[in-house]
Amino acid sequence: MATSSEDIKKGLTFRAYRDGDHKWDSFHEKIFDADHTHKCPVYVHRTPPCQGSCPSGEDIRGWLQIVRGIEKAPEGMSMEEYAFRRSTDANPFPAMMGRVCPAPCETGCNRNNVEDFVGINAVEQFIGDAAFDGGFTFDSPPLSTGKRVAIVGGGPAGLAAAYQLRRRGVASTVFEGKASLGGMMWYGIPNYRTPRDRLTHEIRRILDMGDIEVRNNTRVGTDVSIETLEKEFDAILWAVGCQSGRGLPVPGGDAPNCVSGVAFLDAFNRGTLQVTADRVVCVGGGDTSIDVVSVARRLGRIEKLNPRERVEEVIGGYVAHDSAYAAARQGAEVTLTALFEREQMTASEEEVSDATREGVTILNGVMPVEVIKGEDGRAVALRMTRCTVDDKGVPSAIDGTEFTIDCDLVVSAIGQGGDLAGLEVLDNGRGLIEADKFYQVKDRPGHFAAGDIIRPHLLTTAIGQASIAVDSIVHFLEHDEPVRRPKVDVHHFNLLSKLNESGLAPADYDHQAAWGTSASDFAVHNYEDRAAHEIIPADELFLAHFKYTPREQRGVVGPEGDAVLGHFAERHQGLDRERAVAEAGRCMSCGMCFECDNCVIYCPQDAVFRVSKDKSTTGRYVDTDYTRCIGCHICSEVCPTGYIDMGMGE
Repeated sequence: MATSSEDIKKGLTFRAYRDGDHKWDSFHEKIFDADHTHKCPVYVHRTPPCQGSCPSGEDIRGWLQIVRGIEKAPEGMSMEEYAFRRSTDANPFPAMMGRVCPAPCETGCNRNNVEDFVGINAVEQFIGDAAFDGGFTFDSPPLSTGKRVAIVGGGPAGLAAAYQLRRRGVASTVFEGKASLGGMMWYGIPNYRTPRDRLTHEIRRILDMGDIEVRNNTRVGTDVSIETLEKEFDAILWAVGCQSGRGLPVPGGDAPNCVSGVAFLDAFNRGTLQVTADRVVCVGGGDTSIDVVSVARRLGRIEKLNPRERVEEVIGGYVAHDSAYAAARQGAEVTLTALFEREQMTASEEEVSDATREGVTILNGVMPVEVIKGEDGRAVALRMTRCTVDDKGVPSAIDGTEFTIDCDLVVSAIGQGGDLAGLEVLDNGRGLIEADKFYQVKDRPGHFAAGDIIRPHLLTTAIGQASIAVDSIVHFLEHDEPVRRPKVDVHHFNLLSKLNESGLAPADYDHQAAWGTSASDFAVHNYEDRAAHEIIPADELFLAHFKYTPREQRGVVGPEGDAVLGHFAERHQGLDRERAVAEAGRCMSCGMCFECDNCVIYCPQDAVFRVSKDKSTTGRYVDTDYTRCIGCHICSEVCPTGYIDMGMGE
């Protein structure tokens, strides 16, 4: 978890020693004692925990290094475009992810052990917005396979798959049941969190690569059969998502004015829902529930709403509200209930705080036990009780703590399921599609799956799964077996690619026997890449190197109380270039050299030296003269990023 704001105000939280510990080493003795190990430094690349925590596997450290100016863009390319290209190796939606991703990368950030995480989302939003303003485009490599893949679903997973396939020279056709592409980014998240101009642009940028056909308003299983797809296409990717919400599993949960959070947000995003009910209760605790209550506060209510235009009628698709209702909005009473206490809620703390400021009442540690119906069968109140939750997430009611909440609308935001009507042959019995670790559909060669239809999770998870699924699809099209996935399965920095990009590729190896490689130009002799196997923890860094540096925080637009009525302006105000560079500069570059020169400065034998400028690039900034090195270990101990291991020798 991130360091609390109270601790941050105290300054640095890193401690070299506990109270009462006493330790004093003689560097002179250490230098000459350590020589008996015969071990000299090796430069070891590992995966940082931010990237290891990112379901999309983005090279976060890489694009932060670019923004801060450590890794330079190729000649003729701006820093912004180079950072955009690095970030979109894994995820083609930087403007969207920078705004709505709950950022598990920030929770994993090693900087939390110093004072506070790096604002990764804020820098990613900067990159995405710079790409929007600069009109950056994706390359369109020539088609190389003559194959075409059917992608069923035009949400994050489907679009990411179309993008990754096109980069590999494979054409695709996207089948989308709705009028617009975007899936949950368009229909499941309110537009003040995913601005439609940015979202439309990021989708269009993918389609502009060419050879990506789109068939909107086409539902596979109804309008097109599976058999037709199998005949027409060389492979099929199922990325249909989970856009069916779960109802409340309590007596009375079938009342007509008990609706799902997914359906509520869908009606809002389609523009048919202009106002909500007088008293709204949402049961949840995750990001969807926060979106529901925040939208409900913005929509408000109107006096004497025609019964035929109640919220459930709009959500059911029977009517649509007149946009003129917006002028008559008044504040609605909105309550969010959650099983967990606030600190355990799955919604981000920032979103919870925003909802509270906007006038939402949040009740924690409670569970619904019954929907109380009126004479007309509609819900009039929700009976609740305080509860405890066990280690498996199962709640238990606390006797004698029942109470009721009066309501006119109950929204259930407790999970989502797939809609596999017409596709029952793919249903694993739980409304989902079963896939293996390569995202191949069980017992159906040529069928693959990615995204929520495997297991509902984050948008970034769906995008990451799509990338791996595309690897499997390409192997299938080439009649190869899927390759073994690395232990740390992300988009890794590749030193050889960087050397090639910089015009520093090693010479061809002549295959002649040689003793050592330190003087050879056909090998990088003291570099080891363990990124596919290891994530570097904070205790392998020299944390004392880092000064207390407050985070550059984005501005948040969010009126309080009833001032939020009709307020649909974007919530996050992005960082400008100067502040984005400063925030990227807080990155500790875990597992990769960031050119601090500590090892050069502190080496008592002048054994560690900077690589000459005409041969230097990211990952090749320092080198070691092993004829001078005495194995004192000082360079390793003062390396802030944990990039140096004492491994050369015995």
